[in-house]
Amino acid sequence: QVQLVESGGGSVQAGGSLRLSCALSGYIYSRHCMAWFRQAPGKERERVATIDSDGSTGYADSVKGRFTISQDNAKNTLNLQMNSLKPEDTAMYYCAASDSGSLYCSPLLIAYYWGPGTQVTVSS
Repeated sequence: QVQLVESGGGSVQAGGSLRLSCALSGYIYSRHCMAWFRQAPGKERERVATIDSDGSTGYADSVKGRFTISQDNAKNTLNLQMNSLKPEDTAMYYCAASDSGSLYCSPLLIAYYWGPGTQVTVSS
């Protein structure tokens, strides 16, 4: 059974940094895409960053240059370093792993396994 558990969320002032981590277990695909999504109250869940097992990364325009996604295959963890945080980054952040052995990073929520989420709050 695939399990993802996020950690590292919290409250920070604008301009600060946070590092999110996601522990992954029970995952069988050596070729895959992993991602971070976020969802603010009243808004749709949006994809923030992706990384595939070849190391290729992608970012939403709103976080490009401020967030960095990385994965540690030896430790089965996915990370998201968030710098220069803004109040509009406030959201529940979710770790996601693709449900197939493909490098394709689907924009569809149904294509992923999910963690329960970790809250990030940025105050002005």
